[in-house]
Amino acid sequence: MTRDLSALHSALEASGADGYLVDDDATDSDQRYLSGFDAPDAYQTLVCEGAVHLLVSGLEYGRARKEATAASVSRRADYDYQGLVAEYGPHEGAIRCLAAFLADHGVESVAVPRSFPTGTADGLREQGVAVTVESRGVVGEIRAVKTDAEVAHVRETQRANEAAMALAESLLAEAEVVDGVLHHDGEVLTSERVTREIEIALLRRGCALDDTIVACGADGADPHDRGSGPLEADQLIVIDIFPRHKETKYFGDMTRTFVRGTPSEEARRRYEVTRDAFEAALETVRPGVTGAAVHDAACDVIEGAGYETLRSDPTAETGFIHSTGHGVGLDIHEGPSLSPVGEQLRAGHVVTVEPGIYDPAVGGVRIEDLVVVTDEGYENLTDYPISLEPRAR
Repeated sequence: MTRDLSALHSALEASGADGYLVDDDATDSDQRYLSGFDAPDAYQTLVCEGAVHLLVSGLEYGRARKEATAASVSRRADYDYQGLVAEYGPHEGAIRCLAAFLADHGVESVAVPRSFPTGTADGLREQGVAVTVESRGVVGEIRAVKTDAEVAHVRETQRANEAAMALAESLLAEAEVVDGVLHHDGEVLTSERVTREIEIALLRRGCALDDTIVACGADGADPHDRGSGPLEADQLIVIDIFPRHKETKYFGDMTRTFVRGTPSEEARRRYEVTRDAFEAALETVRPGVTGAAVHDAACDVIEGAGYETLRSDPTAETGFIHSTGHGVGLDIHEGPSLSPVGEQLRAGHVVTVEPGIYDPAVGGVRIEDLVVVTDEGYENLTDYPISLEPRAR
């Protein structure tokens, strides 16, 4: 995948640093993005003079040469890593190896991300390498604008997400109500059971997730409560699924809210207001508009209906108590944001739109789609119906 790193090169030139260095494993999304490589152990990625160079262990060397999007891949053994460790100990030996790698590429000063290990930074300084923190987060800014290939990866994950949501919705739709509790195939239908079926459906489509939200009643009034226990009839049930593709590592994200049975008048009203806010926010998305403006559009609808938001009351504990959306890519939460401080949207930004209204006395409502900003407006990457009443899909 071709990545435009010109903004990073400009930032390095402005700062006077010879290169940009990341020291982490591939769970750091900046590391994976820059290197195009995925390894469970720490390795180093250096960006300098318009090229990307890797320093990896011998264990990862062969695979890195085949998979990484780098101009060169070096082994620690190329810099006598074992000998350095034997002479100076594991930490200083590794630092001296890294310093030799930097010197090999003519790098005497590096800019590093804010998450850069303090021990590595101090060690490099002791070896005469100048280390400064790149505080702007320029790699995150680059990552926020997705290529067509990246958008395709997100779309693929979202298709798997939709299949999992369809299974969850069908479980609710097909359930029987016994003494106010949902039953399926003769067993109580719990949050845990629906979550398990969601996870199985995702695995069958090459995706996985560490958590999902199936939250009923008061549980759904806490936006990040995962939910637990039996699912009840006539209560709002929030289902929020945010899987990651096991091969591409790109996320999807979608939320729907259902009631199996008859919702209260207030629950139905909150759902309708949330959907209006969702549609108002969507209509605002286009390049040049700020994420703050999109958030304001959602708040205008919710406040106009008489509910609190954090904009109207920063201490509010009920109502609309989070931002309208966030970027999605190699991380489930990345730039840009649709929030009071949301920056200007650009074509290629992939963002969620997810207003909600929450109150333990009523439950929670949230509706969320995933969209990509285009030159003309936006394209919705989510192809899933919005309905309060669950239906078998």
